Amino acid sequence: MSLNKAVLEIRNRQRIKPSSNEYPAAVWRSTDHFNGETADTLTIIFKTSGCWWGKAGGCTMCGFVYDSAKIPPQPEELEKQLENAMKKGERLEHFMVKIFTSGSFLDEKEIPAETRRNILGKLAADERVFKVIVESRPEFVTDEILKSCIDALGDTSFEVAIGLETSSDNIRKNSINKGFKFTDYTDAATVARNNGVTMKAYLLLKPPFLSEKEALEDIVKTIDDVAEHAQTISINLCNVQNGTYVEHLWQRSQYRPPWLWSIVEILQRTKQKHPELVITSDPVGAGSKRGPHNCKKCSRDVSDAVHLYSRTQDLKVLEGLNCECKELWKKVLELDDLTYGSPILD
Repeated sequence: MSLNKAVLEIRNRQRIKPSSNEYPAAVWRSTDHFNGETADTLTIIFKTSGCWWGKAGGCTMCGFVYDSAKIPPQPEELEKQLENAMKKGERLEHFMVKIFTSGSFLDEKEIPAETRRNILGKLAADERVFKVIVESRPEFVTDEILKSCIDALGDTSFEVAIGLETSSDNIRKNSINKGFKFTDYTDAATVARNNGVTMKAYLLLKPPFLSEKEALEDIVKTIDDVAEHAQTISINLCNVQNGTYVEHLWQRSQYRPPWLWSIVEILQRTKQKHPELVITSDPVGAGSKRGPHNCKKCSRDVSDAVHLYSRTQDLKVLEGLNCECKELWKKVLELDDLTYGSPILD
């Protein structure tokens, strides 16, 4: 059975709960790094018809496809989602807006072109919004689409984020089932650069079938490979989401989420080598069995340090982190490759 077919079989067993199309799937406030300072951020996940690749099978770790609408929303409902989401930012004075759709904001089957222009135009008209970041697969990053976005946003800064995950085509195909190649990302980055649009790369630490050491080294190499193509890199630590192939493996003790010590090591090595890059990480679910974790004693402290580093880009906040379990992590790096594919569990 192909990996995509295995993922699709799991997808087809899940059910999307009906909910109002006038409200986004999620919206929250947070802080992020911007030009050497900490800035407020409003993140919006629009409820759309869903990611086309996710419907065809999709990525082994992604449960966001279940945030899509049971009945595809109408254009006016999508604009109403923006209106309702912006209420969450009423008290913010100066902030960035991150737009996700559990798919691609630039895919006109999810967000029609006119609706996309209207949404971006409304954000541009809000003087508090100084930057808009949208997520997309690379096939939708074209001259025509970017020029349309730039025209709608006017003087508001614009960035495109792509879930590259890794620069390894082998890992992206056989561990993640991403459905595109590294050259597709670099081509999209060239189009963005030619239009004066900055790029962000989302990377995935420890997709299935990789040992802890293989996963760590893959991210380090990927940052080297992508440094000339992106201005910001965000490292997502794989967690176990419901209705995913990763959950299928985890339930059978065939997958362990990454250690938090691994992201500390990655950040220290890559930021020193690429000081000009903004390299961030948000360890979702840190400390839980389904999320990235060390031991119960240190997971929260290490996760908090990673968050603080991500906001400040100051490696000093990662210095001095220690715990008895760090020696165990080092032993895992040494032995994990020798277990014939079976992860070393807690």
